[in-house]
Amino acid sequence: MNYFDLHCDTIAECRKQKQDLWENDLHLSLRRGGNYCPWLQCFAVWIPDELRGEAAYTYFEDVYAELLRQAARHPEQMRICVSPQDFEMAKLGGKCGAVFTVEGSAALGGKLERVERFAQCGVKAVTLTWNDSCEVGDGAEVTHPKGLTAFGKQVVRSLGEHRIAVDISHASEPLFWDALTCARGPVLATHSNARALCNHPRNLTDEQFCALRDQGGVVGVTFVEKFLRKSGSAGLDDVLRHIEHFLSLRGEQTVAIGSDFDGADLPHDMTGVESVEILAERMLRQGYAESLVHDILFENAFRFFTSL
Repeated sequence: MNYFDLHCDTIAECRKQKQDLWENDLHLSLRRGGNYCPWLQCFAVWIPDELRGEAAYTYFEDVYAELLRQAARHPEQMRICVSPQDFEMAKLGGKCGAVFTVEGSAALGGKLERVERFAQCGVKAVTLTWNDSCEVGDGAEVTHPKGLTAFGKQVVRSLGEHRIAVDISHASEPLFWDALTCARGPVLATHSNARALCNHPRNLTDEQFCALRDQGGVVGVTFVEKFLRKSGSAGLDDVLRHIEHFLSLRGEQTVAIGSDFDGADLPHDMTGVESVEILAERMLRQGYAESLVHDILFENAFRFFTSL
């Protein structure tokens, strides 16, 4: 089975818990994901809202160093994907294609020139905010949010110039629309669900989804329990509800997966990366065409990143 996951926090957790990416007790390991072939995995550096300035930038460098350590430790199991050629090689299978991303542009430490450092490190996407405010603007849980700051507009333009995708998961609505207007390339939501089904500010309205669809973006349906269901225990059926809602908005070429493994609580019937195969089997049993399952689980995300 082919699998491309737009978001997980596993590398930072490996560093924090001193665990190995090959085998661990986290949501994701190279061994347990090895059944997927090809498998491309976005590994994010999550910047907590309490980290700002140089502390945030230092944390970015520390997690990047952890990614390099893991790749050096497991050269037969993973390759870091930066160039289009890297992505094509990863598509041939045999190794996990590791895609480096940043969750929170506070990692820049307020310095625009560090976008170039991100590019040097192979960063392929940057989530502009987490839930609170940072130098670029307001996140999804700010009470009276505004859009991009002047610095934020510079960051969005610079990301485009360096062929780094702008990610608007966690963005407030004003910042979302500013980012789409300002961006010089495709915009994606790495891990966000449908607000029509679960009214949470982290989820996308139908209007937002359609705007991303129309400009060639992708949206990663996430397994985060509180973004799947407003109350009660979420399950794989809820993941399918969100996928089906986005498909009803003509999202066949837009819907992807952004698990958020090791960043949040999972549905009660999912244990980790191995559960994606169960999701695929359930989609097929419900009558999804094999080609549509392939697009959702792999091709839409692969096409997006190879077009940067």
